Amino acid sequence: MPSAAERTRTLVQSTCSAVLIIPGLDGALPYQLMPDHRSVGPDGEVFLVFPADSPAVRAATHAQDDELNAVLEITDVAPVSVPHRIRGRAWLSGWLTRGPDQVEPGRMVLRLEIGEACVDDLWGADQVEPEDFATAVADPLVEHEAELLQHLHSAHGAEVRSLRELLGERGERTTAGSAAVPVAIDRFGLRVRFTGVQCFDARFDFPEPVRDVNELRYAMHTLFDAAAR
Repeated sequence: MPSAAERTRTLVQSTCSAVLIIPGLDGALPYQLMPDHRSVGPDGEVFLVFPADSPAVRAATHAQDDELNAVLEITDVAPVSVPHRIRGRAWLSGWLTRGPDQVEPGRMVLRLEIGEACVDDLWGADQVEPEDFATAVADPLVEHEAELLQHLHSAHGAEVRSLRELLGERGERTTAGSAAVPVAIDRFGLRVRFTGVQCFDARFDFPEPVRDVNELRYAMHTLFDAAAR
């Protein structure tokens, strides 16, 4: 199971939508507070790229040496059509400052020093210590997850449905009138959402954690072969 810090780091380094919440900043529209790009620095700080004339940049510039509190809220939505599509959220709160340079004409970098963080996702709700976030590593499949899930759903639907054979009696009760949608995948395994009369998630763990897409292919074949037997 991935740690809370790893799950949070994965969300930050994913393509999930994010919005920067700055208390007291009135009049800004939500899209104006959505960074164009985000990354994590060596000390766990989060760098956010905004248009130079954005309300967030103006607020950080105006604050100068004063502490400007802010919260980065990340919302993770499943890349496939499925009931209850929001998979999780993460909140990283801390102090916002303006970077010294433009990354490109018309773009500025803001630095969010993390004071506290939490995640609420398919694994559960957990607090995350800033030190743990700084040393955590994002899941190696994060850059490919959306494409992988969409491919599994469109090209391997029968194989995904066959995984119910690994659920024993619980799988037998879902056969009639139910569908199976791959809703999440990480280095530890695949999560499938079974829908119909009942709606529930089932995790299918890989024999061992995978390190890349090549190892994932072998792990998926192992799962499908086990279901076929």
